[in-house]
Amino acid sequence: MTPCALELRAGDLRLALRPDLGGSIAGLWLGELPVMRSTEPAELASSRLAACYPLVPYSNRLGYRRLRWHGQDFTTAPNEAGSPHSLHGIAWQRGWEVLEADATSATLGLVHPGDSHWPFAFEVRQRFVLEPDALKLSLELRNTGAEPQPVGLGWHPYFPKRARSRLHAEVAQRWDSDASGLPTRAVPQPGIDADVAHLSFDHCFDGWSGPARLRDEKLSLRLTSSVSRLVVYTPPTKPYFCVEPVSHVSNAVHMADPLAHGLVDVAPGAGTEAWMRLDIAAV
Repeated sequence: MTPCALELRAGDLRLALRPDLGGSIAGLWLGELPVMRSTEPAELASSRLAACYPLVPYSNRLGYRRLRWHGQDFTTAPNEAGSPHSLHGIAWQRGWEVLEADATSATLGLVHPGDSHWPFAFEVRQRFVLEPDALKLSLELRNTGAEPQPVGLGWHPYFPKRARSRLHAEVAQRWDSDASGLPTRAVPQPGIDADVAHLSFDHCFDGWSGPARLRDEKLSLRLTSSVSRLVVYTPPTKPYFCVEPVSHVSNAVHMADPLAHGLVDVAPGAGTEAWMRLDIAAV
C-alpha cells in the first residue's frame, strides 16, 4: 500500500482513502465486490479516477471561470483541460492532511489560504465513518477569510454500471443545459425510475426527497443526504454512472438569486456543513 493511503474496515466492507489525491476515496468494496468504481489505492493515479471525491467549495461548473460576490468581481484559474469553466471546486485537486484515524473512521483536513483557483480562504474537514453495512461522509467548512464567500458542498461518487443497474430517485425538476454544460432552464421531472442503460443524463435535479436507490444484480444501495439536489451523470459509453448529492444548482452563483438555488453566503468566522450516507446490502 502506498504510504499516502489509509484503509478502514467494518464487517465485510473495506474503504481505501487517498488523502493526498483530493481527499478522495480510492475504493469501497463489500468483500471482493466493488460498491463504487474502485481502484487499489497504490494504483490510483489521480483523483479524477477515484471512487468518490469531495466537491468544495462548489459543485459542477463555475461558468466561464468568473463570479461576482457582494459587488466584487473575481476570476478562477483553469482546472480542467478543454473546458471554458472551472469544475468541481478545488478540494478534489489538493492534498489533504490526516487529522485522526482509527479502524473504522478517519478525519481529513484541508486549509485553503485563497489563490488563483478560488480567491476566498477557508478550512474544511471531511469525516468518514464505516459501519458493517454503511458508509457515512460529512463535510464541515469554515470561512477563515475577512470577507463573506459563496459556498456549496457535495460529493462525486462513481458507481459500477452492471447489467441490471437501476436508479430510483424522487425529484421535482431537471435543469437543462446549453452546449457548454451550464444550466439554462428548469423543467418538471416526475422522478427517476429506470434502468441506467436507458438513461442519458448529465443534469442537476432539484427537489430531491427521500433516499435515492441504486440496485443491480449484486447490490442494493440506499443513498441519503442532508442536501436536496442530485447531479446524475449516465454516460452511455462508460462503465460507470454518477449520482452526486450536492447543495446547490450547477452554476448557481450566476443565477439571479444564488441563495435560492442552494449556495450559502458564509460570513467570516462562520461555517456550513453537509453529510451523505450510503447503506449497502448484497442481493
